[in-house]
Amino acid sequence: MDKKTFTLDEANALLPQLKADLIRLRTLAKQFEERYLELEKGKASYSGKSFSHADEKDPFFEAEGQLDFMRVEADLLVANFERKGVLLKMVNPGLIDFPAVIDGEHVLICWKEGEERITHYHGWHDGFQGRKPLPDA
Repeated sequence: MDKKTFTLDEANALLPQLKADLIRLRTLAKQFEERYLELEKGKASYSGKSFSHADEKDPFFEAEGQLDFMRVEADLLVANFERKGVLLKMVNPGLIDFPAVIDGEHVLICWKEGEERITHYHGWHDGFQGRKPLPDA
């Protein structure tokens, strides 16, 4: 495997930043959803009307642009997890895996939101249900 691997200490040290990024991502997703619903309501109430003059602006252009920008920002936040070498499995609740090697085996040490530190791991194909306590935690 050529992916970055983490020690338990390295993963736990990265947690505060990842938690902050997760909160930012969740907040952005909530704002996106709210603005999207507002835009859809506005479009529904505007249906049937057309832009009759060439100088009349599209009333939804700005809102759609803001949504596009928010989508790009969310994509960048998700990509930041990947750049750090971690796997963002779920945003809500937060679930993050860290590639690691335990007893010569490639595994994922995992953190679930609400846990103060990382205490479990699982195999690459086991998923969250296959979590086992870490020997050093």
